[in-house]
Amino acid sequence: MRVFTACTLLLLLLLSSVESHRFHLPKSDGKYLTEDEQWLDQSIDHFSPIDHRQFKQRFYEFLDYYQVGGPIFLKICGESACLGIPNDYTAVLAKKFGAALVSLEHRYYGKSSPFDDLATNNLRYLSSKQALFDLAVFRQYYQESINAKYNHSKAESPWFVFGVSYSGALSAWFRLKFPHLTCGSLASSAVVLAVYNFTEFDQQIGESAGAQCKAALQEITELVDEELKSDGGSVKALFGAAQLKNDVDFLYLLADAAVIAFQYGNPDVLCSPLGDAKASGKNLVEAYASYVKDYYLGTFGASVKTYDQQYLKNTTVSDASGDRLWWFQVCSEVAYFQVAPENDTVRSPRIDTQYHLNLCKNVFGEGIYPDVDMTNLYYGGSKIAGTRIVFTNGSQDPWRHASKQTSSPDLPSYIINCHNCGHGTDLRGCPQSPLNIEGNAENCSSPEAVHKVRQEVINHIDLWLSECKGSPNIQFGAPLGIVGSRLQDHSNYQ
Repeated sequence: MRVFTACTLLLLLLLSSVESHRFHLPKSDGKYLTEDEQWLDQSIDHFSPIDHRQFKQRFYEFLDYYQVGGPIFLKICGESACLGIPNDYTAVLAKKFGAALVSLEHRYYGKSSPFDDLATNNLRYLSSKQALFDLAVFRQYYQESINAKYNHSKAESPWFVFGVSYSGALSAWFRLKFPHLTCGSLASSAVVLAVYNFTEFDQQIGESAGAQCKAALQEITELVDEELKSDGGSVKALFGAAQLKNDVDFLYLLADAAVIAFQYGNPDVLCSPLGDAKASGKNLVEAYASYVKDYYLGTFGASVKTYDQQYLKNTTVSDASGDRLWWFQVCSEVAYFQVAPENDTVRSPRIDTQYHLNLCKNVFGEGIYPDVDMTNLYYGGSKIAGTRIVFTNGSQDPWRHASKQTSSPDLPSYIINCHNCGHGTDLRGCPQSPLNIEGNAENCSSPEAVHKVRQEVINHIDLWLSECKGSPNIQFGAPLGIVGSRLQDHSNYQ
């Protein structure tokens, strides 16, 4: 079992490689509210009455905006190392409400690994269910900690939970499973629906690209598929990916490279050069290779090796473990298999269900596959039946089809419509990479659409915190007034 100390481990850098099959952003160049590490002892297995082993779990707190007696905002870290609390729009909300900001690193990622080796058998405690209990234990631990710090014995602060993407799903699921521990949740781009064959993902890429860009991407896919048959080594080398021996691993890399432009709010960086190449009669494959090398592998910081199944077998705990860890969660719980649709596909048809199942078996061994029916039975999928959860999604984000996009009572859902509204736009702004200080929305093609959704989020937080405290007039931080009458059940902002 692993015990971490600051003097025995090197600082784990936030992974610079960001793929569409994972959700986190590249390093944010020091744009954190705090990077001061704190630790708590956490149970390895919350479901065993006889296994009392523990590991050290990392967390952060930011109290500059905290007004004593105000709320506590829990910002959930997802499937990557958590190096601090980013200075995104959550910081604006914390200041507005006079809230303490805390963030807990997800078990196994970064410095919060229970084991020195990530062999498949040691990954059996890596699941969303265990992670939710981590959050519940941390919530109780930190409540006692802040009570002691401000000499407020047995006080109960109003808590609100935030997350984006997988951590957005955790935010929604935490409110669902532990409603007594939080006043509400923001589930931004929250992938609450486990999907076995996620064909809608590719279909959204085509829709977000538009007719001309989509046609160019489809032509590139067909040309590369043909070149792989005749001279695979040369075409892989053209893209700087000669190390990928498996052709479909390579095709997955090319598909992800296109996805990332729309997922993170940068469609023009891809579609403009492809449109220019098509108009001038230049080689489309070469134009796409330039984009992949210059932007996806260069500016964006993705890594070719993370598509190599042999690399994913590496069980050493390191700053590069996140890819293996997330693939285990994909292969054991949520799937999100981004397979090619039968018709009108953008990605290669060779990226199919069997490819994903073979990857799971090859990397983790026999018997590892996602039972999405059980996952959706446990959480409810897009029919999640919690309360006081607000869902937000960007219109161009392919992941929104695994979120809850239809409003229901106490579960309002908002879709931000604009040309570059992608993953987590409400908290991150546009584009999402590099990180924008305080989630600046001015670079969004329709900043007013982002501002409207953000105001609705503020309205819900204000109302739900007030109800949680038992008085509709109670306020935290700057006065917001009584906002219940302004709440809407659903919106689709243009």
